[in-house]
Amino acid sequence: MRRLVPLVTLALAAGCSVGGEAPVDHTVVLVTHDSFDVDQALLDRFKAQSGITVEPRKSGDAGALTNQLVLTKANPIGDVAFGVDNTFASRALDEGVFAEYRSPEADKGPQRYAVDGSGRLTAVDVGDVCVNVDPAALGGEVPKTFEDLADPKYRDKFVVEDPATSSPGLAFLLGTVAHYGEQGWVDYWGRLKANGVKVVSGWEEAYTQEFSGSSGKGPRPIVVSYASSPSAEVGEDGKARTAALLDTCFRQVEYAGVLNGAKNPEDAKKVLDFLLSEPFQKTVPEKMYVYPAREGVALPDTWTAAAPLPQEPATLPAADIAAQRQRWIEQWRSTVGG
Repeated sequence: MRRLVPLVTLALAAGCSVGGEAPVDHTVVLVTHDSFDVDQALLDRFKAQSGITVEPRKSGDAGALTNQLVLTKANPIGDVAFGVDNTFASRALDEGVFAEYRSPEADKGPQRYAVDGSGRLTAVDVGDVCVNVDPAALGGEVPKTFEDLADPKYRDKFVVEDPATSSPGLAFLLGTVAHYGEQGWVDYWGRLKANGVKVVSGWEEAYTQEFSGSSGKGPRPIVVSYASSPSAEVGEDGKARTAALLDTCFRQVEYAGVLNGAKNPEDAKKVLDFLLSEPFQKTVPEKMYVYPAREGVALPDTWTAAAPLPQEPATLPAADIAAQRQRWIEQWRSTVGG
């Protein structure tokens, strides 16, 4: 006698539910900045464990990413976003871009960098912006402080990024505001301009084309980059050819959050948990040249000497940045002419 297979069994075998409904899609669109990088094998393991496919979509630097998220908040372009940093966080929160979600992983280090108490943004990594130098090209006469950079001995040797178009450029501007205060930072930039500082649109041009200590072997031995950048310039002898000036650093924290109106919010929460997990956090230094937000994650051996995390970087309250950012940029533009 032929055995009849129940309708429910057939429906499940076909991957759909009774009544012709489409199968549940466990794809999560992760909107990121252009510097996001992750091992595909790690994403594959996460999929095997969770059933979730992570689909990264890059959307410019931190500023461009934030603008895109704000402009599309009524119809989100993804489920979860990573890469909004502390220079733009308040704007994203004020615009209601992110939904409330407090990850169980957030109390393992990320809570140190919380913007507010809402849980809408959770820190994933720290990437302090600092001036980097090429000691060999400077003949051993290396600046150490903000003030040194305005010394005539370093005339025409310094390249910076435009704070209106570059996240590290904005972070460096904020560092000068934090250091000199409202009464002094504009004058300081006037002195930098008189000393021949060069302004370019973004980090890629500044570091890989203008800076003498990187692949482009450019003409300028002083550049705004990251505290971690020297780890990428370690020679065969195990020593870094460049150095970060730790007295010029501004703390830059990158956050992730579930987007308001996400098509797949529950799976998006699991992806956020994954970004804070130890397996992902271990890959952050070598894949994106930033420091993990999670406590207890060991840095690569080469970072210990070449790229230690700055202990006393400059900071400004996120609310102050949100309120004054545009005015500071306009003042900077009037002074420097970028």
